[in-house]
Amino acid sequence: MIDLAIEESEESLVEEIEADFQSLVNKIEEMKIKILLSGEYDQNNAIISIHAGSGGLDAQDWAEILMRMYTRWSERKGFKVRTLDYLPDKEGGIKSAAFLIEGENAYGYLKNEKGVHRLVRISPFDSSGRRHTSFASLDVMPELDDSIVIDINVDDIRIDTYRASGAGGQHVNKTDSAIRITHLPTNIVVTCQNERSQHQNKDIAMKMLMAKLLDLKEREQKEKIEELKGDYGQISWGNQIRSYVFHPYTMVKDHRTNAESGNVQGVMDGDIDLFINEKLSQDAVKD
Repeated sequence: MIDLAIEESEESLVEEIEADFQSLVNKIEEMKIKILLSGEYDQNNAIISIHAGSGGLDAQDWAEILMRMYTRWSERKGFKVRTLDYLPDKEGGIKSAAFLIEGENAYGYLKNEKGVHRLVRISPFDSSGRRHTSFASLDVMPELDDSIVIDINVDDIRIDTYRASGAGGQHVNKTDSAIRITHLPTNIVVTCQNERSQHQNKDIAMKMLMAKLLDLKEREQKEKIEELKGDYGQISWGNQIRSYVFHPYTMVKDHRTNAESGNVQGVMDGDIDLFINEKLSQDAVKD
C-alpha cells in the first residue's frame, strides 16, 4: 500500500496505512503477551473478589468503581462476566462482590491484579470537598475445572444458608438459597447467592473455596522459596500495588513496575492492558 501510495501520489492512503500499521503492532504485542501466559492455570477463567477497605462510604464506592473497571476491560476483550456474589450497602457502593470472567487466558491476564488498590480523590460524599484516600482489596483465583480435585474434610467446613440480598428474580428474597462456606482451619469464607438454586450456589461456592485453598498452598510454598531470596511482599493494606490519583493531579501508577498513565478516565473505562502487560513482561524477564 505504501508503494502504491507513492506511485500514485495518493496522500489519501496515508491515514489507512497508519491505521493498518498500528493494528499490526497491537496484534504483535498481544501475541507476545499470550506467549508469556504459560502458567498451569493461565488459560482458565478467572474469579475476582473485591472487598472495600478502610475509607467508609468512599471505599465502598471505590470497590464498585473497580468492579466496573474490570467489567469494562472484560467487554473490551470479548469476555463474559457473571456475578457470583454482590453485597451492596444501603448508603452507596458495595461492601464486597465476586464475579466470574470467562474467556481465553482470563486468569493469566488478571492474576497479577491481586492486591490492594488505592484511590485518592476529592470525595463526592464530603460536603467540605476534602481529599480522601480509600482502599479496596482484590483477590484473583482461577476457576478450576472438574478434573482438579482438592480433598476437603467435611468436618473442616461450615455451610450456612441465608436469604439472597440481590434485586430482582423470582426466587430472590423468598428462599434461603444463598450459601456461605467457612473453612475452619484457615478461616477462609466464600459466598455465592446469584444462582437460582441453593444447589447451584453451593457448587460454585465449593469451587471458589477450592481455588482459594489452592492459591494459599502455592503462596505458602512461594513464601518458603522467597524466604531464602529475601524478596517477597505480603499483600496488606499498607502495601498497595497501584494508586489511582484523581486529585491534585491525574495519574495511575503501578508501584511494582512503575508503569504510569495520565488517562485516569480511560483506565476507569477498562484500559488497563498497559499495567497487565508490563507486569507479565517484567515477570518473564525475572524468570
